[in-house]
Amino acid sequence: MNPSTALARVLVDELARCGLTEAVVAPGSRSTPLALALVAHPAIRVHVRVDERSASFLALGLARGSRRPVAVVCTSGTAAANFHPAVLEADESGVPLLLLTADRPPELRGTGANQSVDQMGIYGGAVRMFAEVGTPDPVPGMNAYWRSLACRAFGSAVGGRPGPVHLNVAFRDPLTPDGPGTVWPEGLEGRAEGSPWISRPGAQGEPAPYTLPQVERGVIVCGDGDYDPVPFLTLSELTGWPLLAEPTSNARRGGALSTYRQLLASPAFTQGPDPELVVSVGRPNLSRQVTAFLRRARRHVVVGASSVGDPSAALGNGFPDPARTATDVVAAVAPPEGLSFDAPERTAWSARWTIAEEAARIALDSVLDEDGVLSEPRLARDLAAHLPSGSLLFAGSSMPIRDLDATMRSRCGLRLVGNRGVSGIDGTVSTAIGAALAHQREDGTAPAYALLGDLAVLHDQNGLVIGPGEPRPDLAVVVVNNDGGGIFSGLEQAGHPDFERVFGTPHGVTMDRVAAMADVPCVQLEWADDLPKALLGEGLRLIEVRTRRADSAVLRRRLQESVDTALRAL
Repeated sequence: MNPSTALARVLVDELARCGLTEAVVAPGSRSTPLALALVAHPAIRVHVRVDERSASFLALGLARGSRRPVAVVCTSGTAAANFHPAVLEADESGVPLLLLTADRPPELRGTGANQSVDQMGIYGGAVRMFAEVGTPDPVPGMNAYWRSLACRAFGSAVGGRPGPVHLNVAFRDPLTPDGPGTVWPEGLEGRAEGSPWISRPGAQGEPAPYTLPQVERGVIVCGDGDYDPVPFLTLSELTGWPLLAEPTSNARRGGALSTYRQLLASPAFTQGPDPELVVSVGRPNLSRQVTAFLRRARRHVVVGASSVGDPSAALGNGFPDPARTATDVVAAVAPPEGLSFDAPERTAWSARWTIAEEAARIALDSVLDEDGVLSEPRLARDLAAHLPSGSLLFAGSSMPIRDLDATMRSRCGLRLVGNRGVSGIDGTVSTAIGAALAHQREDGTAPAYALLGDLAVLHDQNGLVIGPGEPRPDLAVVVVNNDGGGIFSGLEQAGHPDFERVFGTPHGVTMDRVAAMADVPCVQLEWADDLPKALLGEGLRLIEVRTRRADSAVLRRRLQESVDTALRAL
């Protein structure tokens, strides 16, 4: 076979031996060898997208949903640049991606050749590993080089601190397998019995947990991340310390508090004593209230769990500490000694949080249930409550995730994910589709849903465009259409005379027009009681809920005021 085909087939075969099962291809000429090698491999499911940005976020969603590396392939030039937003999200959220960018060979670089840009280290420090693979030549040692490089790339994506890896692959003509072959001085086969070139036998040992001190005024904060929340729920149950769980921590279940956002914004509650100890895990960056609360703690123990892979990496430089309050960084924690489920700790501190939670929950729900109109906060609360067990819910950035944080009750049986690493608007439709496809590959009957804003959908309309024969998810995308950027209505920019044009950004586009472009069904939903029926269906579909930004901002203020009133009455 010719050199370009040989390189592509060996790389793909070795990545499959390492465990690659999903790949996304954005069509292009220079990447032809990789695309053909991927679609020909029986162990790899391939998805094709015409937009490189959407393709990379689809891969991100697949990797996030499956917790396994996913490859994404593009041609040279600006195609590789369009991967960059997804690379940044994968870097910050610890999602393993394999970026395979095709490139012109060295003799064409810097000459003005078509679609030729400098792709060396194009993603900077956002990748765990970069390698210029080099042009393929029929000389001894190529098979071992290519296969060991593929293993190193795969291992770098999942090990230690998971994240994206970039292989830049230069191909010379011919780019297709046709034509005369090349005589290779050695075989190009992999190890026997399908083994990877480099094996990593033996499971990594669990880190020794740090035993927490016994204090009365402890608090547990679970931020965004793909870690096991059970140890922190257990810690809360044993100690009586309140557990404050962001939705994408997947720890908002059992006894976790559902109204901490309002509690920490209420002077009637925060004027109480400061916490002696805060234990945090994940990235607690969703609310300013939590950040301010962390600054009040005498001691802040950060459990630097990585999203996937080796927890011992927590002791490196990647631990989350947005408030700069960490006093201790550990890889795991154990409850204080002497505690038992037979007699869990309950103190005045824990009772104060429990009583406040109950009062705030009643106050919130009473305001949300005043009429049957489906407001943005009520939509978030009711959607999370109505979804069947085993569901996946993807939450868009800006207001969807914040409304879930503010109104979602604790519940089990729901996996909630979102692009919280950088919290960008980029690629949210594609990420949701990827997460749904991965979720349903494990269980073909598992439903998937997304809660997105209108600007996020418009920003990634191409994510809805799926060609015939491509894998399609069973995904209901619930879109809050408030004709612009709703998050700014609650920020200081709202008072500026040019607010509506510069920040509100009205667009006048309804979701039925977007759905028609992508040939997917769309329904409009107005009343809360109709939500369960609207969620029924199969395949990719849109559900539009039209709201007014000003009304939503007023309602959110009313919700906080109702909680403040309830807490003052305690």
